[in-house]
Amino acid sequence: MAQSKNEFGAGKGSFRQAQAWLHTWCGLWFSWLLYAVFLTGTLAVFEEPITHWMTPEHHAHEQAEARSAGSAQEVESSLSQRLQWGMAYMKRQHPGAGMWELWPADAQGGGDLRVYWFDANGQYAAVQLDPKSGNAVDAAEAPKVRQTEGGHHFVDFHYQLHAGQVGLWIVGIAALAMLVALVSGVITHRRIFKDFFTFRSSKGQRSWLDMHNAVAVLTLPFQFMIAYTGIAISCSTFMPAGIAAYYGSSAEALKSFQVALNEPGKPQRSGQPMPVPDLEPLVLRGQELIGQPVRAVVIDYPGDAAARVGVYGWNAADDLNKRLSSTSGMAMFSAATGELQQLRLPGDVSGGAASLTQSVIGGLHMATYGGFPLKWVYFVCGLAGSAMMATGAILFMVKRRSKHQGEFGASTSTVYRMIEAVNVAAIVGLGIACVGFLWANRLLPIELSQRSRWELVAFFALWILALLHALLRSPPIAWRDQMTALAALCLLLPVLNFLTTGDHLAAYLLEGDWESAGVELFAIAVGVAAVAALAWMRRPKAVRKKMPREVSKDLSAVVDADAAKQGSLS
Repeated sequence: MAQSKNEFGAGKGSFRQAQAWLHTWCGLWFSWLLYAVFLTGTLAVFEEPITHWMTPEHHAHEQAEARSAGSAQEVESSLSQRLQWGMAYMKRQHPGAGMWELWPADAQGGGDLRVYWFDANGQYAAVQLDPKSGNAVDAAEAPKVRQTEGGHHFVDFHYQLHAGQVGLWIVGIAALAMLVALVSGVITHRRIFKDFFTFRSSKGQRSWLDMHNAVAVLTLPFQFMIAYTGIAISCSTFMPAGIAAYYGSSAEALKSFQVALNEPGKPQRSGQPMPVPDLEPLVLRGQELIGQPVRAVVIDYPGDAAARVGVYGWNAADDLNKRLSSTSGMAMFSAATGELQQLRLPGDVSGGAASLTQSVIGGLHMATYGGFPLKWVYFVCGLAGSAMMATGAILFMVKRRSKHQGEFGASTSTVYRMIEAVNVAAIVGLGIACVGFLWANRLLPIELSQRSRWELVAFFALWILALLHALLRSPPIAWRDQMTALAALCLLLPVLNFLTTGDHLAAYLLEGDWESAGVELFAIAVGVAAVAALAWMRRPKAVRKKMPREVSKDLSAVVDADAAKQGSLS
């Protein structure tokens, strides 16, 4: 801690030095987690294309549906019939459920017919009905479809690390640390904007700093926005005092808050029996009021006189591109009188200005507007932000391999050796785990029980193995080994896909399946980048001898595999 005391001491420049200390150590201890959160969040921008690639059995079904889309008159007739079939099934199988939810068709009036309800344990349950007969689809007769988390794996890991509420808190604290690192970084680098236009190659530590500055300045507004909105989205979790003061802190109280927030004006059961009325007139009125085709019909308290019928609409892609809030239209009717009780137009939010603000903040963070052009902007900025964190972590070790100041006493060498190993596993090992997740999707048997969980096991197992490998091997060899593995896994992914499914990149391009093609093209791009990084690492020593002594020393520490030397430097 002697270093920190000196940096916080009085004298000219002491404040900036204090910010440099804060930026360095706050950035280091959180950079690994933030890199993982940022990279998986970047991949989550294209959640749907990744899920599409990971569910190849759905491709033929989707193509058949597109060819068999009916006329507007056929759609209206089909909707009426589907509503009747859904209601008949629910009356027959689940008459006592507290909620019925019907998803009669997709936005074009075709697609699957699904019904949902709350079972006796209060859990969400569902079944798919045959749209031609109204009978429940027998899971045994349905075509084998692989169970997978798909692209949602990256979404879930991005905001809660697959660890529920605890993971949400961890990510929230890391996002707060990111804001601290961003502010202290701007203060520390007085010439940060000038240095943005300067890049000195083959200069060791100076090159890493130039690269770190360049990607930081390029995406600085984006990173501030992402960190702040990420925290604000979960503000009710991070600052629950107001909710607890009004509703209490019990599980039942929190449920009451969610009902009041998301379902304002929801009545209580009356205890008087009343059959559910014909849904078609209410659905047609609802569609006309909200200006959207029906997505879902929700009946609260079916069979009770206090029942109400909610009609929810499908958001058109063109509409989403024009507004920040992604909420769809909703019309709520009294089942007894047919009276309109509540109307929410597309883009509006129940709960007033505060709820609308939070919805807009969520739209900013998750890029629910703007279509694919904005998604690509988020994707590129996300990759640049990930590069900023990676170069910062590497710069830390390049600077301290031979110049550390004994910050951890007798354990300093051991601590720095572990930091370098974690750098390798956090940066390259995470890439191996991500592409390994895609490999597991193709290699695991379709019939495997809890298959989606085994995909996650593969992801975390590969990441842990990468860390163990980095701890057991000297840093230069670990970097090369893992970069080689990443290149091989990425470049061979299209080959694996062809061998396991018969699909290939050329067919995707000819069919216009840009979602599947994009996944494989990006994997190839990452593989090529990994090969380029390997070539840089394997540059001959003669190149380094031409460099200044200090720069050659830094580069030798990265490339040479001398175990004795690595032991002293780490």
